[in-house]
Amino acid sequence: MRNIGSLAVFAVLVFIAASSGATFMPGEWYASLQKPSWTPPDWVFPVVWTILYIMIAIAGWLVWKAAGFTHAIVVWGIALILNALWSYVMFGRHEIGLALVELIALWIAILLFIIMAWRIDRRASYLFLPYLAWVSFAGELNFVLWQLN
Repeated sequence: MRNIGSLAVFAVLVFIAASSGATFMPGEWYASLQKPSWTPPDWVFPVVWTILYIMIAIAGWLVWKAAGFTHAIVVWGIALILNALWSYVMFGRHEIGLALVELIALWIAILLFIIMAWRIDRRASYLFLPYLAWVSFAGELNFVLWQLN
């Protein structure tokens, strides 16, 4: 029962972070930006993020279950805060350049978690690899948006 309860806590924390994306939506401002031809259609983002958020919650829970409150969990939490902050910076404040800087910090936090979790539960590291790949792609898109606009 303890494991199920702690998984629920990680799911709630991720849900709170994810709701930043629902609060700060792209909207008309984003629609008016010049975008590269390889920008995914709008429907792709919520699908990908839903899958990633599930994986993020499970990865954090696996590390917690294996080792408790560790530096890896702290980094997991920092990455979650940075994840939530990006939507506010990009879509709430319309700061494309600052969002890029914030996204680089997120990318570093994701990589650090992967490295730290590897020694605790490799499954958690594997679960974060698609997250790193997507944020890498998002970083490239963010950079090009900043250049074009």
